Amino acid sequence: MPTARQHAKPHAHTHAETRTRERRLQVAHAAARLMAEGGIRDYHQAKLKAAQRLGIVDDASLPRNREIEEALREYQRLFLGQDQASALQRRREAALPALDFFRAFQPRLVGPVLDGTADANAAITLHLHSDDPDAVPRWLEEHRIPAEARTRHLRLDRERALDAPVWVFSADGLGFDLTVLPEAVVRQAPLSPVDEKPMRRASAAQLRELLAHDEIAGYEAGTR
Repeated sequence: MPTARQHAKPHAHTHAETRTRERRLQVAHAAARLMAEGGIRDYHQAKLKAAQRLGIVDDASLPRNREIEEALREYQRLFLGQDQASALQRRREAALPALDFFRAFQPRLVGPVLDGTADANAAITLHLHSDDPDAVPRWLEEHRIPAEARTRHLRLDRERALDAPVWVFSADGLGFDLTVLPEAVVRQAPLSPVDEKPMRRASAAQLRELLAHDEIAGYEAGTR
């Protein structure tokens, strides 16, 4: 016959798992709030900062980036509403001429503006493709666009990674973030830091379809 101690062990294990899930959810929502209100765009940074503020130190209680993204979408829907939707729409509309401007580099829209989590702090993030490391900065210089150079670590697949050059600048009150990748990468997107799957990307034609869909959805919402 099982003893009281043997009965207690599964109960204690279940209770511990429940507490861990609760802490993960707590950290995810705190990180989402930091991203929405503090302008943090890096999931890992937001996660660690949220955990530190909450006094949570065990790795098991740290949420996955996908959990934080879900919490961010919920926060934006509940607390930012139309302000976030307007900021997103403005950036999607501005991304279209940017894709046309950089068409020589087979540009793709990526990141929050494409996935729908962009807010008033988000930059318009593009992937450009060239095997000439000087081509993009030369193009920017020719068009008198002052840009700041940075680097970004990206994983191309499970085995390969690279530190890609990045150029950031502002135009018409919006931030632009250009990551320059080898031409071969246009055929297979780098892995997303959110879910480690190939990043969602959009060409100019795909963005036009998305904007048309947004317009139809907005019209239908307004007629209800």
